[in-house]
Amino acid sequence: MVSVPEVTLKRRGGDADILDMATIRATCPACGDVKLRSRDLMVRVCVETDQGTYQFTCPRCGEPVAREATPRILSLLVSAGVPTEVWHEPAELLEPHLGPPITVDDVLDFHLLLEQEGWFDRLAESVGDTGA
Repeated sequence: MVSVPEVTLKRRGGDADILDMATIRATCPACGDVKLRSRDLMVRVCVETDQGTYQFTCPRCGEPVAREATPRILSLLVSAGVPTEVWHEPAELLEPHLGPPITVDDVLDFHLLLEQEGWFDRLAESVGDTGA
């Protein structure tokens, strides 16, 4: 279960419509609850899946922390002024994956091949003509 960060908006004196900074309570696995400012966190959202995380460095122990978050939590953090980074899944995820998965033996065979003279030619022959 994802813990919901507590967001407290602090506003500049006299002007309730201008957001100065938010105080956000998040949880470090080692230190427990910590208080952060909006600029101390980063929201990362994947364009293709709308899944996201928020990340911060724990102010107590200095360890990096990344937590998955629901779209609602991410929206709340963004509205509180947390910087956002949008990213795309690598194109390789969309490529067709033909043939059986690579095994440990395949990796060892490849390693042995790389130690031989003319390894590239042997490798090209084993793959065959790719039409390139």
